[in-house]
Amino acid sequence: MRRMFFLLLAACLSVSLTHSSFADDRITDDRPNFIIIIGDDVGWNDSGAYGHPHIKTPNVDQMAAQGLRFDAAFLTCSSCSPSRCSIMTGRYPHSTGAGELHLPLPADQIVFAGMLKKAGYYTVSAGKWHLGKAAEVNFDMIVGGKPSGCENWVTMLQERPKDQPFFMWFAAFDAHRGWSKNAIPEPHTRKDIVIPPFFPDENEVRDDLALYYDEVSRLDSYTGKVLAELKKQGIDDNTLVIFMSDNGRPFPRCKTTVYDSGVQTPFVVRWPGHIQPGNSTSSLVSSIDIAPTFIELAGLKTSPTFQGKSFAKILKNPKQKSREYVFSEHNWHDYQAFERSVRNNQYLYLFNGLPHLPNTPPADAVRSGTFDVMQKLEKEGSLTIDQRGSFIAPRPKEEFYDVQADPFQLNNLVNDKAVAAELDKFRKTHQKWSKETDDKMPEKPTPDGFDRKSGIKLIKGAHPKL
Repeated sequence: MRRMFFLLLAACLSVSLTHSSFADDRITDDRPNFIIIIGDDVGWNDSGAYGHPHIKTPNVDQMAAQGLRFDAAFLTCSSCSPSRCSIMTGRYPHSTGAGELHLPLPADQIVFAGMLKKAGYYTVSAGKWHLGKAAEVNFDMIVGGKPSGCENWVTMLQERPKDQPFFMWFAAFDAHRGWSKNAIPEPHTRKDIVIPPFFPDENEVRDDLALYYDEVSRLDSYTGKVLAELKKQGIDDNTLVIFMSDNGRPFPRCKTTVYDSGVQTPFVVRWPGHIQPGNSTSSLVSSIDIAPTFIELAGLKTSPTFQGKSFAKILKNPKQKSREYVFSEHNWHDYQAFERSVRNNQYLYLFNGLPHLPNTPPADAVRSGTFDVMQKLEKEGSLTIDQRGSFIAPRPKEEFYDVQADPFQLNNLVNDKAVAAELDKFRKTHQKWSKETDDKMPEKPTPDGFDRKSGIKLIKGAHPKL
């Protein structure tokens, strides 16, 4: 009887130790945490980290000094919700079922946040939610925040369960229009503005850009608060942070286009102790590569639905390469559209499926002071050819640029015999990608939802807001 008692006691202790060991494994879980800080309509080179001389971005600059700056990172779409849905699924917008603005992500799409959640990660979205109702199941917590969208970021870090690794999607409203004055204590002025060659140098444009700069700086200030909180909690060494944008500036020839001004994104990765600080890489990466990268780093099996490629090896060695080309698309965003692009480190190829339509910027940009003055100067015949891109119709069906010699993509080489062989290679690459991803022009493209000259909403044609 006494022997039976000790056997039972030993069994109980064994079970207790097993549960204790399991609890300790959760507490000491050393899988990396992940944070994506995603700006809304922030241009790729609008920070000191990327060479801008005047925009106040000390925290993004510090991230780059402490981490890895990607100089050839591209989005699959220069349009808010399609871009975000693409990032979350690791799939091209036309493959997600949410390729046009304000279309919700279908319930059957695999979201990497949900994969992390099932594997024991605590998942949070804080700020702008632009994925639709069905995607909510992939997150343990979803909170908003106004006006910046960043107001609850630190709170989410403070209130998280401390016995789980986490993924946090910190989605700003900054720097989406509309803007208000004094968004930051020391606003930017006209003298701070750098005018690209496709804008006229007018006071209205400088004033518009100054307000945009202010919101980029406000986003930067919240980025600094997140980094400070990670350090305060002692978890910065085990937390990979990405700073990026969902699309380009909300200005003509930027947002919604597939030029670099529309789809190239700031992409700074900070992971102390795992990434050698102060480096940069020219290796091409796409926003759909985030999903397979995070899943690999979390030690999970990748999803066959992913169309991206992991860039984990680039984090270890910035000279490594994970892809030869990146692909982007422009579908309906306020206006009927169908453009596709193929880019490598040397050339950019564009296919315009609806060349009879002008390259009209988003409706909120049409209603801006910048576009007002551009329309006025267009009527007067005062715009340069480089500044007329939003008004030219018909456009070429194909465009081809040497991005190293022509970084703003202003000199179309499609009829240049010197690059004919390269053009043919890119044309075939586009056709191959279209076939592999089942990308086709819609039989009935969604009609314009807004007037192209005034930006006023039309009665028919626009998708509802998410």
